[in-house]
Amino acid sequence: MTTFDDRKDAFEKKHAHDEELAFKATARRNKLLGLWVAEQLGLTGDAAEAYAKEVVAADLEEAGDDDVVRKVMGDLKAKNVDISEHRVRTKLAEFLETAKQQLSA
Repeated sequence: MTTFDDRKDAFEKKHAHDEELAFKATARRNKLLGLWVAEQLGLTGDAAEAYAKEVVAADLEEAGDDDVVRKVMGDLKAKNVDISEHRVRTKLAEFLETAKQQLSA
């Protein structure tokens, strides 16, 4: 194998690793958001955990964050919880940083 092939393989492995970490961070972020929203909805224990799993699953509907935001905003509105979409998106950003820190620890 040549040096170029070695570098190419190393780059591909790093890219795959980075993609896996990004996926895990997003899933963890969504779980943290789900737990936060569950708290706002008055859910605790197993019900809160189940809700957080629903939020994680909602992210698989389409690319981006809109599917997650749409799900939690719909649930918040259904329970008459007054939280803005801006606040939800701010929490997404906060929880992404938390998730990255947790994964790197």
